[in-house]
Amino acid sequence: MALSTRPVQGLPAQPGGRELVLRAFAYWMAQYRRTWRGSSISTVLEPLGFLAAMGLGLGLLVDRGPGTASLGGVGYLEFIAPGLLAATAMQTAAFESTYPVMGAIRWNKQYHGMLATPLRVVDVLAGHLLFVAFRLAITASVFLVVMVVFGAVGSPWAVLALPVAVLTGLAYAPAIFAFAATLEDNSGFAMLFRFGIVPMFLFSGTFFPVDQLPDWMEPVAWVVPLWHGVDLSRDLALGTPSLGSALVHVGYLLLWVAGGFVVARRTFTKALVT
Repeated sequence: MALSTRPVQGLPAQPGGRELVLRAFAYWMAQYRRTWRGSSISTVLEPLGFLAAMGLGLGLLVDRGPGTASLGGVGYLEFIAPGLLAATAMQTAAFESTYPVMGAIRWNKQYHGMLATPLRVVDVLAGHLLFVAFRLAITASVFLVVMVVFGAVGSPWAVLALPVAVLTGLAYAPAIFAFAATLEDNSGFAMLFRFGIVPMFLFSGTFFPVDQLPDWMEPVAWVVPLWHGVDLSRDLALGTPSLGSALVHVGYLLLWVAGGFVVARRTFTKALVT
């Protein structure tokens, strides 16, 4: 006799996948409501410090020299600000994807508590990534407002740099989630930042055009997701976007998001499902 697959009368219906993801997201939001004050100061001071020191301080020296020709004739502040917007999104994603993920797996075990409910591994992963996207949106919004205040925005297209910055951060987050899930302790994070995040921050077109790099390094910069975020954000802020290049940049970043998610789902399953 075949068993019936119909839901038992009187029991609540099983929530769908989207609702489960939102439940995981709601946990991180509830936690953030208790801790947001600690990050709000740095969220505002970082763009102020970056733009004041690099854009106005160093920028005055660059603008007085012959280097503006290599910047396309724009001031150094206008050149560097959108690059810093994308680079800050990468850094924010890296910080949100390292210690919080390891803590949820190894130390505080929030993920294990979530999996004791109807949430699945994919829901836990997607919900946390959704929270990272929320944090990226807040950081990028504040940075964009500071850019406007500093006069570093030359086009209404700059408003689209906000989703581009979020996408740039998300191009890194799933892959770092996957990496964090494989670690037994936090020693690997020092290597990640020293040999990954910092070099990409310095050599992906944030501070100078990548065509000024040695010939062998320029193609390496093109492969890095940050360069695509920097280049597209800069085109939008300066009002010089091209549909073709924009589609290439967005498509490449989305490829990193999708690929990182697939790998993260596997490493999360291995780390959390015994």
